[in-house]
Amino acid sequence: MQIGKATGFEIDIVADLHKWRAFVAIGELGSLSRAAIFLDSNQSLLSRQLNALERECGARLFNRTGRGVELSETGQRLFAQVSALLDAAQALELQIRAEVSDPMGRVTIGLLPSVSTLLGGRLYPIVRRLHPGVRLKIMEGASGQLDEWLADEVVDIAIRYRYGASLLEQEQALAVVDSYLVGAPGDPITAQPRVRFDALRDLPLVLPSERNGLRNGLDAFARQQRTTVVPVIESDSLPLQKLLIVQEHLYTVLPIHAVWEEVRDGTLQAAHICDPPFQRTLAMSFARTKGPARAVTAIAQHICEIFDELAASGMWERDSE
Repeated sequence: MQIGKATGFEIDIVADLHKWRAFVAIGELGSLSRAAIFLDSNQSLLSRQLNALERECGARLFNRTGRGVELSETGQRLFAQVSALLDAAQALELQIRAEVSDPMGRVTIGLLPSVSTLLGGRLYPIVRRLHPGVRLKIMEGASGQLDEWLADEVVDIAIRYRYGASLLEQEQALAVVDSYLVGAPGDPITAQPRVRFDALRDLPLVLPSERNGLRNGLDAFARQQRTTVVPVIESDSLPLQKLLIVQEHLYTVLPIHAVWEEVRDGTLQAAHICDPPFQRTLAMSFARTKGPARAVTAIAQHICEIFDELAASGMWERDSE
């Protein structure tokens, strides 16, 4: 019985990807000397590799100019395909390494503005120390944007608010967060430890627009309490909300972690909204198709640990009634 080849691939010319990496570097930088520095090589070795590559291809890949080199017509036609080949090879290498060694690859996290600084500043040094092969990408957006990014698999992980007791599929509760009425320093209402929910009805509020998850949740909760919460100005910008609180003596409704540092420093005040409390759940959601699986799992575990530490510090500790 005749045994056929295992595959029909013939890859003599592209077998040495190091040469093609040099080809891409030279094409992007337009100079052998600059490419040698970038590749931590030397110019003579790079020149020999390029000459060998052109002999194997049977065509000139670059035209020499007085200022360096530029891609020939053949080189231009090959450049995009070679770049795609190298990208695929790098992705395969990361996947192989992820299966047999420490987590590797890029993990993209979508965060709400009120959570971004709180989490990102704590997460990065942990990842840098424990998982040097993992690269973080942090994107900040409103709840609707986070939902879109998850659906389109732009992000691997998203952390957003959920209102009500139930969570969606592929979500994990991180913390149940109370809401606070935030005011300017010296304001008598927010100087108190607590404020009734129905007191919000008569206050000049700056709140997010109606497309915002917090605003929708707040409006729905107000209807349940048979009251209304009407802002004098709408803004989806958290920095602008804080500015207007101080400058115009307005109020807003936020979780305490969104103003933790300002309250600590005395530049804002916050009173716990109670009777009844307006609560939300910080939930971690995952894209249906995760990125580098081991890396995503590792990052998710560290996020849980950070939230546990913040809860232990009292950031989400509820006042006893």
